[in-house]
This record gives sequence, C-alpha cells and structure tokens, in this order.
Amino acid sequence: MAGSSDIAGTGRVRVRTRFRVALACALALGALVAAAALLPAVAAAEVPAGHINPRNGKAFAPKGAPKAVRKMIKAGNRIRHKKYVWGGGHAGGWQDKGYDCSGAVSFVLHKAGMLDYPLVSGDFMKWGESKRGKWVSVYASKDHVYMVVAGLRFDTSYITDGDRTGPGWSEYMREAKGFAARHPAGL
Repeated sequence: MAGSSDIAGTGRVRVRTRFRVALACALALGALVAAAALLPAVAAAEVPAGHINPRNGKAFAPKGAPKAVRKMIKAGNRIRHKKYVWGGGHAGGWQDKGYDCSGAVSFVLHKAGMLDYPLVSGDFMKWGESKRGKWVSVYASKDHVYMVVAGLRFDTSYITDGDRTGPGWSEYMREAKGFAARHPAGL
C-alpha cells in the first residue's frame, strides 16, 4: 500500500503544479489584456481641436498647441475676411487685397516660418512630409489646396460662414478624395 500512497501523492503534486501554471498563465493573460485595453486609448488620442467664434469667424488655438500652430491660426485670422482673387497672394510681397487657395495656404505657412515663397496648388502635392500630420495637414491637388490646423479647416471654398468667398475657417471637413495629404515636419 505504500506504493499506492506514493502514486496518490505524485498525482496531487501534478495537480498542484498544473494549477499553479494555469493560475500564472491566467494572471499573465489578464495583465496583457489590461495593458492592451490602455493602448487603443493612447493611440486614438488626438490633439485638442481649436474653435471658431461663430459671430466673426475668428479661430482660436487649443491650449497646449505648438507655437507654429498658434502662428498659423493667427495668420489665417489676419486674412479670413479677404476676398477670393485668382492669383492673390502670389505677386510681390505677402500682403494682397485678396487670396486664392494656394496664396492663402502659402501666407499661413509663411507666417509660421515654414515657407519662403508662395506655391501653387500642385506644388503643395510634394511639399513637406507625406500623409496627414498630428497638428497640421495640407491637402493638395493640381487644382486646389486647403489645410487643417488643430482640427479647423482653412479653405477658400466650402466655408460655412455665410455665402462669401475667400479664405476662412470651418469646423466642417470636406472630402479629401483626390488630394495628396502632406504636413510640416514635426506637426
């Protein structure tokens, strides 16, 4: 009978060992699931969006926005009520009586220290770095360019502040199909 108790004792040891291994695996899996649950929240975190005063169309940068983003919004505010002028913003100097799409985007980027001379729409298709940026995205085609700064669209068309044309801010995005997405380095 001594042999039967040894066999029973060995069985108990095996059960305890299996239980401990299973418990350790379950705890490790639980820790991984908990850690993975935190990752999407961090990865999906977006930058805070700016806002627009509905009475006058003036945009405001969110708290914590980089200095270049604040400068871009300030520059966009300076020309937001200028009329649309084809070729505007491309002649001598940066100041003009009106701006076209590429002149307006060029002006905003220049005031943030990111552009030395105005570009036409098609040239923005290769400007900066590819894909959307965290804070700033420029969407360009051969015929049109607009930008999104801190979640606010700066554009000369599809502006939601009445029936006027020319540069302005909107909280509404437009379809980006057919546009190359670019961004300034680091933004």
